[in-house]
Amino acid sequence: MSELTRKRPEFRNINAFKDLTTYRLPPAGWVSILHRVSGLAMFLMLPFIIWLFDTSISSEFSFARFKSAFGAGMWIFPGWFIKLVALGLIWAYLHHFIAGLRHLWMDARHAVSKEFGRSSALVTLGLGIVLTAALGAKLFGAY
Repeated sequence: MSELTRKRPEFRNINAFKDLTTYRLPPAGWVSILHRVSGLAMFLMLPFIIWLFDTSISSEFSFARFKSAFGAGMWIFPGWFIKLVALGLIWAYLHHFIAGLRHLWMDARHAVSKEFGRSSALVTLGLGIVLTAALGAKLFGAY
């Protein structure tokens, strides 16, 4: 059978357990999904973000309490867990910001092509991970 006459498979009813596990999502699809996940994470963590901001600027005593929350912990949460949540927020912000810039660039330059979509998605994913790792190293005391 030649390449032209070979029939492509049709998926009418997708089985979530069988078909979705073998589906390979392109990098632009991962960026799109993670853009939504990061936006949702930032929205859900908004009370924590407001607490961080309020505690850090209210007074010298509250700033000392803010710093000690990352070291000794607060309530039932140990310090490493609070740092991990803050690192997740750092990733969410960076990824959402970089992906938003990517979308703005594509809209402004009409750069809608498969090649640019793939390369800009890989840059978005890579840059988000590298910046998160650098800020995470600072957060966890590597430098």
